[in-house]
Amino acid sequence: MTMNNDFSDITYNRKSIRVYDENVKIPHEEMLEMLQKSTIAPSSVNMQPWRFVVVESDEEKAKLKPLIRFNTRQNDTSSAMVLIFGDMECYEYGEEIYDQAVAEGKMSQEVRDEQISAIIPYYKNLTREEMNDVVKIDSSLAAMQFMLVARSYGYDTNPIGGFEADQLAEAFGLNKDRYVPVMILSVGKAVETGYNSIRLDVKEFTTFK
Repeated sequence: MTMNNDFSDITYNRKSIRVYDENVKIPHEEMLEMLQKSTIAPSSVNMQPWRFVVVESDEEKAKLKPLIRFNTRQNDTSSAMVLIFGDMECYEYGEEIYDQAVAEGKMSQEVRDEQISAIIPYYKNLTREEMNDVVKIDSSLAAMQFMLVARSYGYDTNPIGGFEADQLAEAFGLNKDRYVPVMILSVGKAVETGYNSIRLDVKEFTTFK
């Protein structure tokens, strides 16, 4: 069956916004709600390696500004800049995650014990490069989820990859060896319409076997 849906006006047709209404501040409760919904995103063996730092005060934005190269307009006008890091030691939360699954009846104790005894040693034995790939992929899924969630709340976002990755964690009090920066998302109420960028035809990049 072929479906002919027009996605032009729905939440998922988001635009990258670089200028926001500086008077709009997102309440902490609402921000936490959006972030919570973002963590519905999948992650490898449910280790949930994403870590969020919400930069919203003038003082902290001033600290961020020299680290984001040519993306300062978003920093100056957005309600917040959400820094997304991947936790290279996310497996430390493995028992807590799986214990909660047991408590909520989503997993038996036996399955929990079997999986934990296999997963934790496996993660600990990954090379730094392998672990880096895992946490960045998983955290990117949460980032995209946040962009969609924010749009459903009436906000717009802009994903930012141009920043000083070697300085970001320490600038905000994180251990740079443990927390690797994935991306920054500006979020707020848009005061510009943004623009629709083109996409090449998917047939160019899809192969059916």
